[in-house]
Order: sequence, then structure tokens, then C-alpha cells
Amino acid sequence: MKANALREDESRAPQPTMARVALAVLALCFTLSVLGRGLAESFTVFLKPISESFGWDRGQVVSIYSLAALVGGLAAPLVGRLFDRSGPRAVYALGLLLLGSAFLIASVAQQLWQFQLSLGLCGGAGVALIGNVPNSILLGRWFGPKLPTAMAVIYSATGAGVLILLPASQVLIERIGWPSTYRLFGAGALVLLVPLLLLPWRLFAGGAPHVVRKLSDELVDDGWTLVAAMRHHAFWALFGTFFFTAIGMYAIAPQAVAYLIDVGFPPLQAATAWGFSGVVLLVGMLGVSWLDGVIGRRPSVLFAYALSLVGILMLWALQWSPSFWLLTGFVVCFGSTIGSRGPLLAATAMKIFRGKQVGTIYGTITIGSGLGSALGSWGGGVIHDVTHSYNSLIVLALVSVVLGMIPFLVVPALRN
Repeated sequence: MKANALREDESRAPQPTMARVALAVLALCFTLSVLGRGLAESFTVFLKPISESFGWDRGQVVSIYSLAALVGGLAAPLVGRLFDRSGPRAVYALGLLLLGSAFLIASVAQQLWQFQLSLGLCGGAGVALIGNVPNSILLGRWFGPKLPTAMAVIYSATGAGVLILLPASQVLIERIGWPSTYRLFGAGALVLLVPLLLLPWRLFAGGAPHVVRKLSDELVDDGWTLVAAMRHHAFWALFGTFFFTAIGMYAIAPQAVAYLIDVGFPPLQAATAWGFSGVVLLVGMLGVSWLDGVIGRRPSVLFAYALSLVGILMLWALQWSPSFWLLTGFVVCFGSTIGSRGPLLAATAMKIFRGKQVGTIYGTITIGSGLGSALGSWGGGVIHDVTHSYNSLIVLALVSVVLGMIPFLVVPALRN
């Protein structure tokens, strides 16, 4: 009865009030994404200090990042199911708890397995719990057909997190050391638990009445299950796109700061330059989503892939000509397209596989991203250790990005 009364009250509420609540939910999801992705991507700055502190090679240290990416990808379907059963409050609170604990444990870790357990296992799960899967489900209840635009804002949080936390991490490491910086990050995540738990979650979880009604009608009409979706070619096309694209992008991303330092840029300048990718990523996310409405989904996605390839080639050229202009070109082209295809892929999956299990189906598809991120980052580290060069790593990135683009050229469901 109380739930019905609440829905009736919300349906009578004036539209501007619902609009303000929708913006509040969007702001909350954006903030959580900034925190989660920013803390995850800050590892690129910690890579060299941790490696030098313990004498570990690049492949060993990058395995921490790879495990976090793998756990985040594998956890996606479970996060969607937990969201359906327990709601957003429990999901987000558990995510912050795991993240805070992960960084506090990492600050006193002395063995590689301790970093893998804390930052890899707990950190990867924590990022997934406050990441794109729960955010897409929650925002879908508020934005309906405008979900791609809302998700573009959320995906751009990766860039905002990188912009804020990478330079900040470098400054903190230089002043107080990496262990104290990790303690600060962990304590900050745990402190945020208090205001998070006090938010009006019943209102947030309910969604906009008119959007929820429309979604309910659509869910009755479409009956996709995970098993049925896995028999459809579009499922594996999207899975493959996530997988290969993630290999290409994350073979480079975790080592971007280290690469720039190795080719001659000062550490703070390297961290700041890569952190500036956060600004262009926001532009790239919104720009690709805008293009989607102007020229269509397939041309927009292919344009984003072309920019990624140009950016990787510019990064390669920095080995022989470490100029400001090439560095800027790499940050703009590569940085603006990290994840820029994500909102369009999410919207495509949710459009094709509409139904009561859409969260589980989409979460399972994004396992491809987690597997690709893990394989790309770990493989990139191993390749660097074996070859003592970045050339083979960059070739891997180029080939993988091309493979990620192919489904949009040949698969009917994605071409149309």
C-alpha cells in the first residue's frame, strides 16, 4: 500500500520536480563513476613507483590492473542481478566499502599477491559495483529514450576521473609517497559511505513514473532471455566489439604515463598530459553521441574507431619525435575515444535485447570488455618486458582496434 501511495504521489508531482530528481540521479551516477574510474585509472601513475619499490617487472605490476579489469568484467552480470534484488543503495554502498578497503590494504601490502587481492579482486569488484551496469539500469528508469545521452555523460566520468586523479596522484606520490596516497584514497572512499547511505534511495530507485510505465509496457512485449540472446549473432558481435576494442585501448592506457616518461617527458608533465585526456574524453563522448543523432550509429562508431587508430599512430611516432604537437594529437585522438563507443553500444544492446533480463544480458555482454581490458593490459606489460620495446605493443593495439571495428562493417544487426 505504501509503495502504491508513493507511486501515486510521484505521478502527481509536477514535471519540473521529476526533472530535478532525474538530474540529481545523473549527478550521483556521474560522481560515483568519477570516483570509481578515476581510482582505477590512477594505477597508471602508481605503476613505476610500485615497480621500483619492490623491483618487480612491468608484467608483474600490470597484472594487478589486469586482474581488476577481469574481475570487473566477470562481475557485471552479478552486479545487475544484485541491483534487481537489493536495489541501488546496497550495490553502491558495497562498492564504496570494497574500494576503500582495497586501497587501505594496498597501502601496507608487501607481496604481489596482496596487491592482486586488494586492488585486483576487491578494487575491481568495487569499481563494477559503482560503475556502468548499475548506472545504466538506474538511469534507464529516469531518462528512457534519452538514455544514450545520459550514458554519454556517465561514460565521460572516466575522463573526469583521469583529469582529476592522475595529476593529483602524481603530486601526492612526490610529496607523501605512494603508500600514504593509497591510504588517503581508501579513507576518502569510506568517508563517502555516510552521505551515500543518507540519500533518498526510495525516490531515486522508483524512477520517473512516465518512463517506468513505458518501460513496463516494453518489457511485456519483448521476452529476451540470456540463453536466447546468446543464440543471436548480435550478442556475440557486441561481445567481440567490446573484447577486441578493450584489448587495443588497454594495451596502451595503463602504460601511457610510463611510455611518455620513457620517451623523454618529465613525470608530472606526462601525468598531466594523460590526465588532460579527461577533458577531451568528455568532448568525445558527447560528440560521438551527438553524431549518432545526426549521421547515424554506424558512421559515428566508425568515425570514433578512425580517431583511435590515428591516435595510436601518433603515440608510436613520439618515440622518434617527442614533440608537443604529436603529444597533443595523441591525447586528443586517442583520449577522446576511450570508451566513446560505450554509450552507443549500451543503447544498441538494450534496444535489441529489450526485456526483463536486459540488465543481465547487457552485463554478460560487457564481460567482453573486462576480458579484453585484462588481456590487453597484462599482455601489453608482458610484451614490454620481453621485447624491452613498445613497438610490438602498439602493433597489438592497432590490430585489436581494427578487429573491434569489423562487426560494424559486416554484421547486419549492427550495420543497420
